[in-house]
Parts: sequence; C-alpha cells; structure tokens
Amino acid sequence: MWGLNKKEVVKKNKRNYAKRLAEHWLGRKPKMSKQAKTLTPQEQRRVLDYIATRPHAARNRAMFMIMFLAGLRVGETAALLVSDVVDEKGQVRREFVLRAEQTKGGQARTVFVSDRLHKELTRYIKATEFEHRYHKLFYTQKKGGAGFTANTLTQHFYHLYRKAGVDGASSHSTRRTFITNLAEQGISVRVLASLAGHRSIATTQRYIDVNDDQKRKAVELV
Repeated sequence: MWGLNKKEVVKKNKRNYAKRLAEHWLGRKPKMSKQAKTLTPQEQRRVLDYIATRPHAARNRAMFMIMFLAGLRVGETAALLVSDVVDEKGQVRREFVLRAEQTKGGQARTVFVSDRLHKELTRYIKATEFEHRYHKLFYTQKKGGAGFTANTLTQHFYHLYRKAGVDGASSHSTRRTFITNLAEQGISVRVLASLAGHRSIATTQRYIDVNDDQKRKAVELV
C-alpha cells in the first residue's frame, strides 16, 4: 500500500471488507444498481405462485403483499408488531401508524389499508397463532417473537426472488412498483410522497419508472 496515507488505507480496507461481506451473504459479487427493479404483473404472479408452494406460505405472501399494496420499506415491514396492525378485538385495522423508530426517516406516518390488503392481512392473521400482541407480526424460528430484522428480511426476499425466477428484483422492488403503479393511475406526486414517507417529492420522482408503453400512450393524448 505504498503511496497511501493512514486514512486512505483504513478507507480501502473498509471497502474491501464490505465487498467480501456482500459476497458471503449473497453468494456472488454484488451488482450495483441505481434503482430497484419494478415488477411486471407476470412477475408478481410468478412470485406468488412460488410462495404458495413453499413452507410459511401465508407469512411470505402477507409480507410481499403489505410491501406491494402499501409501499412499506423492508425495515418497516420487519419492525411491525401484531398490535400495530391488529386491534384489541383481533380485527385488522383500516389504517395504522408507523412509529418514528420504525421508519427510515425517523418520522411517524399513517399507513392506509386498502380493501385488498385488508383481506390479505385478515387471511394471514386467521392462519397464524401469535403468543403475544407485542411480538413481531412476521415470525421467524427464533424464540420470543423476535422476528425478522431489516437485514435478514432483505436476504430472505433476495433468495425468494432468485428461486422464483425473477431476475434483478430486490426487497425494494415491491415499494418501487407500488409507487410506479399509483403514478401511472394519475395520483399526484405529493400524495405519493406522503404515502411513501418521503420528505422530498424529488425522492419520490426517482422511484417512478417510465417505459416505452407509457410514452406511446402519452403521445396519443396530444
């Protein structure tokens, strides 16, 4: 490391360690991507069909759907408690609050539950036995209701997408697809930013995917 000062050596070692750690967990060299892949309807169906054939199908489907239909981040999904989503009577709430400590930006926000998501979560709650209301909503094999962490849930979906045959998808794909789908239906970027928990609409705009089919439809409006 001739020619490098002490700070540069430390910085280089940290980069190498991060690279080796990623290769260990992912089983390959990580590919850097500016944006998460958006999922086509066919890919969404492929993922759900694969989930249905595997153990813990109800849990995995509910996790996928809450990110796909409510735009939750993977860390927010992992942080959910049963009591966040289910009221004292055992019913799925029509809206619930993500506390500041559960969100990436440290700002609490309300998550609105659509009819479709309400049915999905109700099905999961009825199929699952929870020991305590204050345990994690999405269980793992760990004792004490510890559930997933943001990192373990990210790895979980990475392997799930690979095995389902959906190349290039990540745990962030459902969130980006949620935002893109609403944008395509004409929902304003300010509403999207609020739903996504973005402080800046510029951040939300970077999530919105644009494809050739959309551009073809756009020019026909002129």
